[in-house]
Amino acid sequence: MAVLDTLAAVIPLLGILIVVHELGHFLLAKACGVRVLKFSIGFGAPIGFGKMRLRWERGGTEYVIGWIPLGGFVRMLGEPMPGDEEFTPPVPEDARPDEFLESKPVWQRLAVVFAGPLMNLLLPVVCFVGILWFGFPRADAVVGMVEANSPAALAGVRVGDRIDSVYGERVEFWDDVILPIREREAGGSVPLEIVRAGAHLQLDVPIQAQKTRDRFGAFVDVGWIGVGFNRLEARVGVPHADSPAAMVGLRSGDLVVAIGPREIEDWEGLVAAHADAAHKAREQGAEFVPWQIERTKPPVAPQPLVALPIGAEAESRPSGVEEVEIPLLAIDALQRLGVMPATILVAEVSVDRPAALAGLQRDDLILEVDGEPIGSFGSFVSLVQTSAGRELTITYSRAGKVATTKLRAREETVAGPYEIEGMEEKVYQIGLAPQVSWKAGASTLQQIRNPLESLPRAVAMTWEMTVGYLEGLSRIFSGDVGADKLSGPIGIARIARKSLDRGWLEYLWMMMLISINLGILNLLPIPVLDGGQAVIYSIEGIKRSPLSTRAREIASSVGFAFLVLLMGRAFWNDLTPFWNRFVSWLSSGAQ
Repeated sequence: MAVLDTLAAVIPLLGILIVVHELGHFLLAKACGVRVLKFSIGFGAPIGFGKMRLRWERGGTEYVIGWIPLGGFVRMLGEPMPGDEEFTPPVPEDARPDEFLESKPVWQRLAVVFAGPLMNLLLPVVCFVGILWFGFPRADAVVGMVEANSPAALAGVRVGDRIDSVYGERVEFWDDVILPIREREAGGSVPLEIVRAGAHLQLDVPIQAQKTRDRFGAFVDVGWIGVGFNRLEARVGVPHADSPAAMVGLRSGDLVVAIGPREIEDWEGLVAAHADAAHKAREQGAEFVPWQIERTKPPVAPQPLVALPIGAEAESRPSGVEEVEIPLLAIDALQRLGVMPATILVAEVSVDRPAALAGLQRDDLILEVDGEPIGSFGSFVSLVQTSAGRELTITYSRAGKVATTKLRAREETVAGPYEIEGMEEKVYQIGLAPQVSWKAGASTLQQIRNPLESLPRAVAMTWEMTVGYLEGLSRIFSGDVGADKLSGPIGIARIARKSLDRGWLEYLWMMMLISINLGILNLLPIPVLDGGQAVIYSIEGIKRSPLSTRAREIASSVGFAFLVLLMGRAFWNDLTPFWNRFVSWLSSGAQ
């Protein structure tokens, strides 16, 4: 079944990409007056039963839809048979000399050659136009979280602020807010125009540097101001046993679900609801505010430690709802109660990993790293993953007592983005998983149906994707990214299956990326590829005579050898996981 699912994912993907590529060659060849002998969608005999066949002829071209749906091909007049370079099909009797591709001016031959890769680069534009027509959810430019003591907090940014402009540019979505900031260096500032309660405010927020990992695993410094899109849950942390919150029975990890009749959605809702309830209680002469809390129950028996990587979500434990009476110590603030957001509450600790060896346990509330408060789990992950094994001082609270411990993150191999064997990554980890303490922020379905608006946006999105791919390709050639990241047909098939499992949008996104991959790789100046053929045509145009048959053979041999080496390495990467499992099986059998 897994094989059938993989084939169902990869066959349409590769079929569409190859047909689109060949369609580009076909259309430009026809436009330039080159005779196309055959245009086939799929390979093999034409689909059909009895005398009925999906095959027809028109304008001197045979059109075929074959049984094997793995792409297609175009054969122009004078071209050799696919897979048999020594055999050239007979020239039809009615063929004219000007119908051969070699008879055309250099610019027309180049146009025909470049049309295939160009179609692969245009396919994502068409897909993005379709995606924008149907719409897809995007995070709004609304602040969901402000980290304590961050530049944004000190500058006056608040949760719920809608950011209207960044550096004077109007913004609508969260990516438009955070990406320009990440690209700036520390020491500067970012001017923000925000909308708060209907009023427009101007804030100038200093930019600090935050070390993190980029998409290729390298450590980089990015601009950071301490704001996030996700909202904090109303899950409380109670670090001190002598605080009023601890005295009335609150403990770290309690989730506030309601205050009186008012339901609580997030931390800001908790702050506002408690303030309102406290005002009413004072007016009525009451001394307490009733909180409804959802409390995770401790395990009945000691549970085994499981190997969860940092960032993994632990399974929820059974919970119940209780009422706690909170004393009226403050009207508009919770600090006097001794509660704080339980931003990093440890849910699971992996055995024999740095966190466990340093003494961290389930339900510990992490407060600081190296003496600096940690305002979000994302910042905590960045600190750990970029620590490169240096010693970290962790301050945490356990059962109302604050303590410190020291640990060093360990570089470990973890599953890649699609959790495919053989595509693992190496990251620094300490081996703990947090209790999930955040909720998705506001989002909007972005839908653009006006082609005058959607087309430029689609082109921009395709360009961003292409730039990202080119950056990755350059890092492979420069050696910054290992050649073990190359994937062949088997790897592409597994990625296609995993992306389809995540939904059609993810599958379509992967198809667009592979289409860009196919288009750019075909532009490489390797003779057996479109780019190499373009180089040959350009040389012939400069010298005003065709290259000799011997020169073409040498160029083709060199290009073919390079491709064999490249594909050989990609196949090796694809087959390594299976080979490792086979060796492991043999070893276990021998024992």
